[in-house]
Amino acid sequence: MDIKNDGNALKSMAARSVRLSELVQYQPGSVVSREIIKNEKGTVSLFAFDQGQGLSEHTAPFDALVYNFEGKAEVIIEGKPHFLEEGEAIIMPANKPHALKAIGSFKMLLVMVRA
Repeated sequence: MDIKNDGNALKSMAARSVRLSELVQYQPGSVVSREIIKNEKGTVSLFAFDQGQGLSEHTAPFDALVYNFEGKAEVIIEGKPHFLEEGEAIIMPANKPHALKAIGSFKMLLVMVRA
């Protein structure tokens, strides 16, 4: 998994509108991320997954909102699959096992809030 982060993201977005899909780009065979906000209360990040790429099952101490703004993905929460279409969102509860896989190329906004 290839993770990329640009520390200037917040400065480039402050007090102006941006198109989220332009802030993170697909890379063949990779997962690319860009952190927008990070503090003690949580994080906001963008992800671009190439087809078939994903995040293996894990837990996190944060409630996490996934908003799909491009493509399709399968989100598995406690062993149950959920299929996200473009424009849909799902909440992954804190401390519950979850995983994610891109059905096709897929971009998402991930908002994690400390439980």
